Amino acid sequence: MHNLADHELMLLIKAKQHKALSVLYDRYAALVYSFALKALKEEQSARDIVQSVFMRLWTTESDYNPDKGRFTSWLLTVTRNMTTDWLRKQRRINAQLLPYAPEELERIPDAAVASPEESAERQSLKEQIRGAYRHLSSQQIMLLEHFYWQGYSLSELAAAYNQPLGTVKNRLHQTLKILRRHLPAEEEGM
Repeated sequence: MHNLADHELMLLIKAKQHKALSVLYDRYAALVYSFALKALKEEQSARDIVQSVFMRLWTTESDYNPDKGRFTSWLLTVTRNMTTDWLRKQRRINAQLLPYAPEELERIPDAAVASPEESAERQSLKEQIRGAYRHLSSQQIMLLEHFYWQGYSLSELAAAYNQPLGTVKNRLHQTLKILRRHLPAEEEGM
């Protein structure tokens, strides 16, 4: 099996031949890893991407077509897409723009704050978020809730709202612009 071409191995993978996947893994795991590591700059995350890419090869219904380009280009495109998805997910998780949903503001613990200054900062943050949300319509708040807090993708929201994807993207972009305008920028060095 080691002498088969990449596209032949992909056909065997479609037929659920484990050995074919193992051969492709041996050939390209280092390439996928180095690409992911360069993009993510984190070893464990790069390893996770390698595993996800080869799982995708095993489970995908899409076919590699040798007439459209080299296998390595196709494989790196799959890797890039998965890496981009991972980065977007991390950005969403680490987003500092909207640290709390409006109904969660009262649950921000003040008792654990060690100093009066920290308590005042937390109270100020709550007020800033409340103030920024006052500039949004109920539809904009619902969009933020669904996208940031409930984890829906833009495509899922477009289907749920029965609107074109571009419209939903634009609504989210406009909503975030409003929030940025009404939330003070974080100071450097904080």
